[in-house]
Amino acid sequence: MKSTNPQSDHIEIGKINTLKIARDTDFGYYLCAKDDEEVLLPNIYIMEDEMPMGSLIDVFVYTDSEDRPVATTKMPYAKLGEYGYFTVVDYKSYGAFVNWGLPKDLFVPLSQQKEYFNIGKKYILRVCLDEKTGRLYGTQKIGKYFERNLKGLHPNKEMELLVLAKTPLGYKVIVENRYEGMLFANEVFETLRVGDRRTGYIKATRKDGKLDMSLQPIGKQAKIYQAEEIVLKLLREAEGRLPFTYKSEAEEIAKTFGMSKKNFKRTLTALIEAGKIALLEDAIVMK
Repeated sequence: MKSTNPQSDHIEIGKINTLKIARDTDFGYYLCAKDDEEVLLPNIYIMEDEMPMGSLIDVFVYTDSEDRPVATTKMPYAKLGEYGYFTVVDYKSYGAFVNWGLPKDLFVPLSQQKEYFNIGKKYILRVCLDEKTGRLYGTQKIGKYFERNLKGLHPNKEMELLVLAKTPLGYKVIVENRYEGMLFANEVFETLRVGDRRTGYIKATRKDGKLDMSLQPIGKQAKIYQAEEIVLKLLREAEGRLPFTYKSEAEEIAKTFGMSKKNFKRTLTALIEAGKIALLEDAIVMK
């Protein structure tokens, strides 16, 4: 439970803060940042054996039902500036409330909805902060938040994707909580649904500030990826062990894996470094 991160300079709502346990009260622990600002961690989250006085712990800070900052060791489905796929649990004339993994539901004002929200239905939302009140809220109006400056991005860069919507062209995706991208239908070979998260690779950067994405590496990286997948697939089929090493005969390697000995050795090295396999004296095994 102790944190290895440095103590936060100040408390930030909507983010993970590393705070010091400063004092004990009837209501819980008060945690402080370097500037001595404090926030309450209620008793329900306290594990005394793992939270000695004076230690640093990581907590998420948001506001309670009375709009007071409060800390929790639970983590929401999405933090400030991130996107999530949230279920509507209540609806009022002034807005909706969605489950985001914390005791207090996330409020989505009526002004931040692009359509009428239905209880039980899920929507892609961005977590935002009202600077005047310090309250977190969700918004469905996300277009203005996407960055259009793609400087520094390059083909094959690995990025995290959130499926935003299905279109005639394919799937709109949110890339790394920052960019807007597209997965083209004729290049997707699995079932995708709104809210799914995947690892993707940049295929191309576009002049309109959007990204063309792929679920598989492209070019030279694609060949490396395919070689690794072949080895892992055959290992899975062999219950995690194959009688091959760097010293195996080229003919046997080609017959089993369909690749040269040089490529095989390079692939083994990459998989070992990635922690996916281990090399024994007489075999390779999955980890």
